[in-house]
Amino acid sequence: MSADRLAALDAVREACVAGDGVDPLDEAVALALKHHGLDGADLWAEDGGFALVRDEELTLAVAPQARGRGIGRRLAQKATETGTAQRAWSHGGHPAAARLADELGWTATRDLWVLRRPTAEPLPALEVPDGISIRGYTAADADQVLAVNAAAFAHHPEQGSLDAAGLAQRMAEPWFDPAGLILATEGETLLGFHWTKQHSPDLGEVYVVAVGPAAQGRGLGKTLTLAGLHHLAGLGVAEILLYVESDNAPAVHVYTALGFTHAARDTHVQYSRH
Repeated sequence: MSADRLAALDAVREACVAGDGVDPLDEAVALALKHHGLDGADLWAEDGGFALVRDEELTLAVAPQARGRGIGRRLAQKATETGTAQRAWSHGGHPAAARLADELGWTATRDLWVLRRPTAEPLPALEVPDGISIRGYTAADADQVLAVNAAAFAHHPEQGSLDAAGLAQRMAEPWFDPAGLILATEGETLLGFHWTKQHSPDLGEVYVVAVGPAAQGRGLGKTLTLAGLHHLAGLGVAEILLYVESDNAPAVHVYTALGFTHAARDTHVQYSRH
């Protein structure tokens, strides 16, 4: 029964990716389904659509061919009637999601931007500060990576919660490459890291850039970002993307100075329940 429900969810997901060019599931939701199935989650489904709630976050999707029939509205109402759904993402900022949120009395509270940069544009040279080493990840670095990540993203609702199990899950994914998790060290101390991700032969991602609070103000964010961009460009990708909070002005400034741009279609909107 659970397998059938997951298969139906996957079919809707694939139809949305094919029709919209955007995955209705973010990475955290997809990994939770992969490793835990529906344990700890609630799922409502109709032919052509589903609403999934896990950890108070609603993921709702309707296949393009099934839209216009009120499926999304009915599923959203069922999910919110339980009282557990408090947040929901609209990946790609779909206008229908905005209308539905307004009808349900939900408010847009976060904008997550996707910035993109073609690798055809030359990158600045990588200059590493004296005393700093740039190298790839080894298994012995796991504890320090988690500690730096937790400190750097202490106030970030998703990234700051990464634990050893979550790290292991991501490192078990086919895309993981230890050489693409680039560390900045001073002696034996990890100061920061840039975790890159290669989605396909043509597309790379600035997955996570983290600098520990004690090492901030030394220009390591730019150094690590550039190290990762050179690494991805060396793999032959044509484009590099990244995700950044729209109100994170310092990060947006660093990335735009490196040639990244934002298009209106590349905005993910989070809605919160009153």
